[in-house]
Amino acid sequence: MKQILEDDVGKKTLLMGNVAIVRGAIEAGVSFASTYPGTPASEIGDTFAALSSRFGWTGYFEYSTNEAVALEAAAGASFAGVRAICSMKHVGANVAADPLFSLAYTGIDGGLVVVSADDPSCWSSQNEQDNRHYAVHAGLPMLEPSSSQDAVEMTRSAFEISEKTREPVLLRTTTRIAHTYGNVVLGPIQERKTPYFERRISRVMVPSNARPAHLRLLENLKLAKELSENSKFNKTSMSDTELGIITSGISYAYTLDALRWLDIEASILKLGMSYPLPKKMISNFIESVEKVLVVEELDPWLETQIRAIAQVNALNTPVYGKEQELLPLAFELSTKHVALALSKVTGKPLPIDYTMTNEKFETAKELLVSRPPQLCAGCPHRASFYAIKQATKGQEVYVGNDIGCYALGIAPPFHLGDWLVCMGASVGIACGTAQIVDNPVIAVIGDSTFFHAGIPALINAVQNNVNFTLVVLDNLTTAMTGHQPSPGSKLGDMRGTAIKIDELVRGCGVKDIYKTDPYKLEETIQIFEDAIKQDGPTVVIARHVCALFLDRMKRKKGIKITHSRVDPEKCEGCRTCIDEFSCVAFVWDTITNQMMIEEVLCDGCGVCINVCPCGAIYKEEAKQ
Repeated sequence: MKQILEDDVGKKTLLMGNVAIVRGAIEAGVSFASTYPGTPASEIGDTFAALSSRFGWTGYFEYSTNEAVALEAAAGASFAGVRAICSMKHVGANVAADPLFSLAYTGIDGGLVVVSADDPSCWSSQNEQDNRHYAVHAGLPMLEPSSSQDAVEMTRSAFEISEKTREPVLLRTTTRIAHTYGNVVLGPIQERKTPYFERRISRVMVPSNARPAHLRLLENLKLAKELSENSKFNKTSMSDTELGIITSGISYAYTLDALRWLDIEASILKLGMSYPLPKKMISNFIESVEKVLVVEELDPWLETQIRAIAQVNALNTPVYGKEQELLPLAFELSTKHVALALSKVTGKPLPIDYTMTNEKFETAKELLVSRPPQLCAGCPHRASFYAIKQATKGQEVYVGNDIGCYALGIAPPFHLGDWLVCMGASVGIACGTAQIVDNPVIAVIGDSTFFHAGIPALINAVQNNVNFTLVVLDNLTTAMTGHQPSPGSKLGDMRGTAIKIDELVRGCGVKDIYKTDPYKLEETIQIFEDAIKQDGPTVVIARHVCALFLDRMKRKKGIKITHSRVDPEKCEGCRTCIDEFSCVAFVWDTITNQMMIEEVLCDGCGVCINVCPCGAIYKEEAKQ
């Protein structure tokens, strides 16, 4: 971590892509960084948090309430004349889109870089949208790194481009770039800019100012086009071959691997500043080859524009790509995908028979045991879901889930989750569902997600007297993305004041508010039974710290983690514990037909003691 702050020009070090972005920002003299955590962008904010809290970086960093607020805060720093960076995952850009589009009109003062980390293949997301479209839609310059070294250099240059064009600059990465390690050569660290705030009425986006601001944006885009034509990040490597490949981002790395694999050569145009596109460079490249293959992930974003450039310049060079179904429209690319496309375009046979490989894979897959994601041992959300199931037995209840660990409530044995759309949608959709159906409606949301996007929908529920129950699962951290602090907690690197959820909910106008510790099962079950009987909006705050976070704190303090045990003389093999609670530490012994608890996995929370109808589970210390 310390090497990120080292002013050791020329030193080579190994950095994750996200950490390389931080180093690039540090080299650019960034003063302000903000984020709402979300994979695959989380490590950017986490690295800034560690630098500011433990390693002496004197810039300002914050975990913001949501992505829109994070961008607005970064814009405020930019208006004050310093360089600022804001990072988020791809769906977070949807939340930040409102200020993003207007900031394109207001322009900036200090350089402002907005990182969008896309997630092809939906490794940790509800969709795999291609955020390159935001660059065109908002009219903002965009850079796409293809390695950790690119990430450093492009982040550093993004601030310069931002200040030259007076526009925010998008830095678009993907999961593979964000989480891949690569060698980086450290550059010099610039001094941070002195703050200044220039008052300009033209920055106030009333219609009379917005119209000329749009014209300024168009002029700024002209400058950005010139910068793109001359950008060092748009590189051509020519070869004595008829094939040309145009690519960007991680697709460039897959392309190089596939060419080596097939042992063929091709001329390559790597687009690092991919918006605005360097049209003259692209036209010249197309004219210099006999055929072009466009290699990119997700949408045919480059391909469509390249075809248009070829048509405008009356070039008859065939352009291959997704239109001919040579590359997929969904999910991540791989060297295999690119090699298959190259084989079809060039006629060069593949070095591997993928048909045979797939047959072997299918055979092996049948032998593997499925390991779906599950709630951790000791997770308080498991206790909450169990309590909801017990409290609603015999009733048809509709449950809206939200973005977080607790999305796993849809899994057996709970099967709780009738919708999951986006941050805060559990509450908003519940508002509509509850107005139509007579059945009980429950919305489940985590503490961080509630602060992020659940409050406006709760206010809507109060205003319209919606008859539903909102369950806020408060584990005092933003657990799914790496235990970043929640606004309701001062755990971790949290600055400032923790917000009390019950006071906030009461301030929204909710009258019936319940608080419980989900580890206290009987009390929690009773509270859920009472809550769903109330008229109007009711809120249950189920609060217990994340088990993983608590275990980590115990280990740091040398506190022994005790485990639960099963008394084989009392266990009747009824399977209630497994079939209705299903902790990951439970193991069914097929020889004795009894449940066992795996000590390595057991968290020692003791909730299962209250689940067992036979009284067969006990805490190890109770028998010592």
